[in-house]
Amino acid sequence: MAARLVRRCCWRHLGAFLSTPSAVPASLLVPAGKVVMARALPQAPFALLHTSSPSSWADGFSVKEQVEDSGNPEYKVMGELIESATSPQELLQLCELHDLTSNQASLVISQLSRLVAEKKLEVESILQDKRFQQLIDITDSQISQVWNNTLVNLLKSLYALGVDSSRREVQSVEQEVLWRLRRLTFRQLASLAEFLAVRQGKENKLLNEVIKKLELRWTELEGTRTVVTLMGKVGHISPALMDRLEDKALELAEQFNPDDIRKITLALAYQNRRCVPLLRALSYHLLQKHPELSLSVLMDLIFAYGKLNFHQPQVFQKIATDLHPHVATMTPLEVTRCIRSFALLKWLSLPLFEAIAQYALDNTKQLSVPHLCSIILSFARLNFQPSGSEDFFNMVHEELQSQLDNLEPHLLTDLVWSLCVLQQARAPYLQRVLAPDFYTRIQGDQSLKAQNLRLKLIQINAAAKLESPGYRGPFLPMEMLGGTEPAGEKVTLLQSSLREALAGLLGTRDNGRFGIHTIYGWHIDAEILVNRENKPLPVKDFAAPHLLRSEGTKPLPPGARRVAFLRWEFPTFSNRGKDLLGRYAMARRHIQAAGFLVVDVS
Repeated sequence: MAARLVRRCCWRHLGAFLSTPSAVPASLLVPAGKVVMARALPQAPFALLHTSSPSSWADGFSVKEQVEDSGNPEYKVMGELIESATSPQELLQLCELHDLTSNQASLVISQLSRLVAEKKLEVESILQDKRFQQLIDITDSQISQVWNNTLVNLLKSLYALGVDSSRREVQSVEQEVLWRLRRLTFRQLASLAEFLAVRQGKENKLLNEVIKKLELRWTELEGTRTVVTLMGKVGHISPALMDRLEDKALELAEQFNPDDIRKITLALAYQNRRCVPLLRALSYHLLQKHPELSLSVLMDLIFAYGKLNFHQPQVFQKIATDLHPHVATMTPLEVTRCIRSFALLKWLSLPLFEAIAQYALDNTKQLSVPHLCSIILSFARLNFQPSGSEDFFNMVHEELQSQLDNLEPHLLTDLVWSLCVLQQARAPYLQRVLAPDFYTRIQGDQSLKAQNLRLKLIQINAAAKLESPGYRGPFLPMEMLGGTEPAGEKVTLLQSSLREALAGLLGTRDNGRFGIHTIYGWHIDAEILVNRENKPLPVKDFAAPHLLRSEGTKPLPPGARRVAFLRWEFPTFSNRGKDLLGRYAMARRHIQAAGFLVVDVS
């Protein structure tokens, strides 16, 4: 600020001094359009001195730029020739036919880059052309005379054309941009940051300097396009800048169109930034102002909400309703991406899921095995059974049963587990994953992924024993059923409250068992045993076939019942919607099949 005020004062006095030519010696007069250069440190207030008014400093343009741009006919003609050129040869000939300035040479290089990108031309022949080298030499000889905007475009064009960044000329342009950063407009800085973030990566020195300037000048941020672009392309590099961008996006939320909202939510999703106020504002305006959304917007929105685990029921209902008419024309990849996102959000739209089941029946030949597996996994997560389940699962078995040996172990386990949730697992599926040669692969592996796989195998084993009366084996060995207790598991508030309530009701802890890990792979929060008069019995005195090692040996008295308490900690579902979670539904079925009365606690 101080440097800017000093400059303004100097220009005010200098303007008054130069207002009358007679007051200035002829030897000191500067011809129109000429620039007096005084290179100093980048921080110096007079690093670049122009005979111009204070307003030109604010805009980042010199008198030379303003004069040539508005009043020089020859310069205008040259600009039109450069802009109207339709081939690299036309542009390269200009340096043979005309005496180009460094700014004009820079414009030619920028136009060459644009033509190469638009027409997908070969770059090698251009880079090896001696006239191209001549253009670089002209630019390099007077780099300080290149206009700010042209300089930014020149640097981007050199990168885009693949000119070696270690060349002295390219480094000279980079250094010039670095010196002028304080004079660039915010829009120019944003454009440069976007380009460098995509092309050069976060380790680029110039990019880091540009981002520092953006962080300092964030109050100049305006316009939805700049906000959206920076959030999507640059925000992941600088959390501090992303914080400012989120604040600005919240301020501009009403002005965003559906595509802007799509890009912002995707940026938040990819960066795992769950900015709840911004997501709520975007959701509100999406519902209020945008009745019709394109398929791509719908797909990206539900993906972003799913990745961020952000629940907005009205938005989900709108997306599901709008997606329904598109299902028949969607590609298999779009269908699986869509249903996977809804499954992650634990949101079941019956019409949409029915349409997807019918899509799978109508497009069986177009669906690959991974696509079909993804649909089954998503149905299982929400415990969804299509209305035409017999036809649907007959198709599934026909397509998948012969492909089991080709599936990766984790995908095969997830598939069989999902079929168990849906009560559609046939003997060939169970035999494939419960065979010794399959489960011995993960024995001794203590990774989190292996532990999850082992737990699912135990639950599949329980389904084979409790829900498949015709299945004869193989089964998992008993020693594999006891390693399901998670290390360092924390007791939740609901669990501790349940234990306190039951302890007071039972009178003594001996009449209850807490935090039980069964041989079926399911966790029971509390277990009690009551006689036919519903009076508690000491559970440790009686045999417990659901445990790997039972403390007691007595058989249950006639009329006695085991009661299992399962906690329900999914606040986005009502008690009526428990079966929406396939995992929870299968746990209840198995525990009931083991002889328990199940009580849900929420």
